[in-house]
Amino acid sequence: MRAAVVNSFSEPLAIEERPIPEPGPGQIRIRIETSGVCHTDIHAARGDWPVKPVMPLVPGHEGVGIVDALGEAVTRVSIGQRVAVPWLGGADGTCEFCVKGMETYCVSPTFTGYTVDGGYREYSVANADFVGVVPDSVDPLDAAPLTCAGVTTYKAVKTARVGPSDVVGIVGIGGLGHLGLQYAGIAGAFTVAIDVDDAKLDLAKRLGAEHVINAARQDVVQEMHALGGADAIVSTAATPAPLSAAFASLRPAGRLVLVGLPAENVFPLPIFETVLRGIHVIGSLVGTREDLAEVFELHAAGRTRVELETRRLEQVNECFDDVLAGRVTARLVLDLR
Repeated sequence: MRAAVVNSFSEPLAIEERPIPEPGPGQIRIRIETSGVCHTDIHAARGDWPVKPVMPLVPGHEGVGIVDALGEAVTRVSIGQRVAVPWLGGADGTCEFCVKGMETYCVSPTFTGYTVDGGYREYSVANADFVGVVPDSVDPLDAAPLTCAGVTTYKAVKTARVGPSDVVGIVGIGGLGHLGLQYAGIAGAFTVAIDVDDAKLDLAKRLGAEHVINAARQDVVQEMHALGGADAIVSTAATPAPLSAAFASLRPAGRLVLVGLPAENVFPLPIFETVLRGIHVIGSLVGTREDLAEVFELHAAGRTRVELETRRLEQVNECFDDVLAGRVTARLVLDLR
C-alpha cells in the first residue's frame, strides 16, 4: 500500500510502499477513502511542538474509510461499515478524567497521526472502541474534516457555554473556523467572523455570520465593542497575535476559548483586567466520542456544510505549502479512492 511518511522533520514527506497492516486484538483495519489535512499534521511533520511525535510517522487524524478486517474480540463495528479515525485514538478508560467523561484529557492517551500512524495511507488500523461510526448519508469527503475540525470547534462552542442571543466571535475562518461559526449559530448565537482574508469573510457571510471583521483593515476591539462586546470568542488561529485583540474584545465575564496551537507557545495575559472583569481563558482539546457522534448527527440532518477541496495523496507536500501560505479557503481532503 502507499503511505505518506515523515522520515525527518526537515524533509518533505515521502510516498512509500508499505505492507498492508493487520489488526491486533481490539483493532480494526480500514480501507481509507479520504483523509483531511489539518494544520496539526504540519506541526507533527515539522516537529514544532515540545513533545515530538514517533518517527517514522504517517500523519493524519481525519481518516475515513470502510472496515475490511476485524481483530480479536471486536464487536462494536462490522466489516463494511464506514468509520472515522479521530485524533483521540485511544484512552485507558480508567483514569480520573476518563471516569469523569473527560476522555480527551486521559493520562495515557493514544493520538492518531502523532503517537501512532494515521490516515495518510491506503489502509490503517485503529482501536475499534474509539472510531466514529459515519452515517450512510454523510459523504466521506465531508466526514473527514468533521472528524477533527468539526468535533474540535463543536466542543469549543460547548466549552464557551454559548447560548441564544450571545455575541460570539470566531477568529480564523478556515478549516476549523467555518465549522465553528455554524455550531455557534446552531446554538442560537449572533456570530461575528474575524479574519484577514476577504474571501474567507465572504464564505462566513454565506454560512450565516451576522457580522464580519477584516482584522487587516479594521480595529477588531473597536468593532467588537460597537456590537456591545463579545460574550465568547473561539480562536482557531495558528499564531498567538490575534489573541490580545480577542481578549480585549470580551464583555465582563466573557469567555476566550483557545483551540489553535501556534508553534509560538505564549501570549500576554493582562492579569489586572482578567480579575476585575471576570474573564475566563479556557483551553479546549478536540472532543469526545459522544461529541463526534453529535457532529455527524447534525451534518446528516443538513444543519452544517463543509467547505473543502480535494487532492491526491501524492500532492501532500503541496497541500502543506498551500496551507502555510494561506491559499486554502477551508479544508483540504486527500481522496484515496
